[in-house]
Order: sequence, then structure tokens, then C-alpha cells
Amino acid sequence: MRVIGIDPGLRNLGWGVIDTEGSRISHVANGVCKTLNVSLSERLLSLHEQLSAIFSAYAPQTAAVEQTFVNKDGAGTLKLGQARGIAMLVPAQFGLTVGEYAPNTVKKTVVGVGHAAKDQVAHMVRVQLPGADLAGPDAADALAIAICHAHHGASPVLTMRQRA
Repeated sequence: MRVIGIDPGLRNLGWGVIDTEGSRISHVANGVCKTLNVSLSERLLSLHEQLSAIFSAYAPQTAAVEQTFVNKDGAGTLKLGQARGIAMLVPAQFGLTVGEYAPNTVKKTVVGVGHAAKDQVAHMVRVQLPGADLAGPDAADALAIAICHAHHGASPVLTMRQRA
């Protein structure tokens, strides 16, 4: 089964694709969708177009997105939520269900500790996906989300429409 993990961000949206076969996982690809310093609507459109191209290229069967945490910056949280909306929309457009995981759940699944640092997450992703060349911390987080989804019963159920 092919799983895509998405780490939402307005400037940098991380993505990572893995294949699973039983308990075995292998790295397929990872990267970061970047946006320019343009209007919010143009950034969201860019994220949608880039993520749609990734879905077309790698044909994942299921998807997972990290849940947004609320911080002191309400405006920043709202903008992150809009990027997360794109991260939820694109899989739905491809007929996929979307698993949602809290950051602590992802870290506990991949590292074994719910409050692990980003460098610990990246290290454990490299350990679990030997040979993976990580495109950056956002891509490492996205691969961790995909790994978490694979361990928590990812299912390739198609909901919106059957993929052609």
C-alpha cells in the first residue's frame, strides 16, 4: 500500500511517500512544496497545484495529515489551518480517506517519546527508511506522519469516488 504523509505549512508544506507491505516500509519520495511571498490566496493555490501534481505522480492509496496545534499567535494558527485545509482537500479530490494525527502521537510512534525534538524525528525516520535522502525537516516530519499512519491501521479505502 502506498501512503502519503503531509506536514501542513503555508511557506513550506512537507510531503513524504512510503510503500508498506505487511510490517515492512520503504521510502518512495519526499519533498517540500514551497510558496513565494505573495497573497494568501496565491499561496493556497500554489500549494494545491503542487500537492495535486505529487498525488498524480505517486498515486498514494491513503493519506495522513498532522493535526494543527493552537499556539499564542491566533493569526498564525489560522493561516496554518488554511494550509491544512489544502492538505485535506487534495487527498479528498483523489478519493482518499485522510488520517489525522496529533504531533505527539506521530513522535511517540516514530521516536518512542511524545515530546521528541525535530532532529530526533529526522534521525528515526532515517533509521526506519534507510537510504532516504530527506529534503528537509518538513519532509522528515511528513515521512514520520506517513510511518505513523502505516502503524495505526492505514486503509486504502476510497470514499469520494473510485480512482481511474
